[in-house]
Amino acid sequence: QVQLVESGGGLVQAGGSLRLSCAASGGTFSTYAMGWFRQAPGKEREFVAGISWSGGYITHYADSVKGRFTISRDNAKRTVYLQMNSLKPEDTAVYYCAADNSAMVADTTSPNYWGQGTQVTVSS
Repeated sequence: QVQLVESGGGLVQAGGSLRLSCAASGGTFSTYAMGWFRQAPGKEREFVAGISWSGGYITHYADSVKGRFTISRDNAKRTVYLQMNSLKPEDTAVYYCAADNSAMVADTTSPNYWGQGTQVTVSS
């Protein structure tokens, strides 16, 4: 069983940056693919970014964040990060960290484990 705790959310102006962190406990972190999803008010939860558990840490992004967001992981710290640059008001959402037993988290993945979420608000 894996427990995930997100941090780093907050209020930022458009064009600004935030870095989200997700600390994992339990399980063998290095064997899980990790990802970030988000849910805006009145919308369904959507995939943001994923990173594989091995193989050179392959990454995958939603088109809406490509070139602006970067996912990374530090297995020694059991932590996955989401660096968000050039933020837009439409990035406002609750951001969720997820872990999965598969090789990669992508837009079609239904992750095994979820964090509680952290709010990101981008003002215009």
